[in-house]
Amino acid sequence: MLDQITPLILTWNEEANIARTLEKLRWAREIVVVDSGSTDGTRAMCEALPNVRMVLRPFDSHAEQWNYGLQETGIASEWVLALDADYVLTDAFVDELRMLVPAPATAAYRMRFRYCVHGRPLSGTLYPPVIGLYRRRAVHYVQEGHTQRAMVEGEVGELGACVLHDDRKSLGRWLAAQDRYARLECDLLAARNWGELRWQDRLRKLMFVTPWLVPLYCLTAGKGYRDGWHGLYYAVQRGVAEAVLSLKLMERKLRGGR
Repeated sequence: MLDQITPLILTWNEEANIARTLEKLRWAREIVVVDSGSTDGTRAMCEALPNVRMVLRPFDSHAEQWNYGLQETGIASEWVLALDADYVLTDAFVDELRMLVPAPATAAYRMRFRYCVHGRPLSGTLYPPVIGLYRRRAVHYVQEGHTQRAMVEGEVGELGACVLHDDRKSLGRWLAAQDRYARLECDLLAARNWGELRWQDRLRKLMFVTPWLVPLYCLTAGKGYRDGWHGLYYAVQRGVAEAVLSLKLMERKLRGGR
């Protein structure tokens, strides 16, 4: 099965992460990287490996980057493994891919994650499973807030082994990203009626609930108390992300928006 899969990765200034991600993809005949114009060492790290092919495309949205990678980069394999630059495959995950025998009706598989803080896997996180392995012609992406949804034509299976989500970029980069993400999420929440929202987004739209509820959940039901400072860091991080979104929603309300 590994010979039938092309890993596809999106990058922008990922020198803190990309080497670890690529190291676990040495089995791939070809890795396609769609880069948004990195100015750090990302491109040099990728181009140093013989099985990596880089394609440059100015960034407009994550969904359009993924669709471009699938449709315009010349990927020939039937299957694609879509990875963020901070996704690190475990040996168990690669072994599962190797032995996988998809049914004819199966078009995609969801991947589960273990979130890491400074390289340490946490006991539990809020990071949901995502569709990451799929038949190339069966998927396209749409943008929803700061995330992108894979739309699948066919049945979706589940992979058992986990992938590590291990982002080691600086705190400053993370904070800057939260401002962009919160703006997109704010626009999405404002555009939808109350009845169209998931329960999580209804809590967010209340503005004063999630900044304290989310870190409390991470430390208790999310088992962050088991992980010491790493768990506390993650809980505070998620609380800050929710607080930034709440501030964006308040700012919109004060300016006369919905």
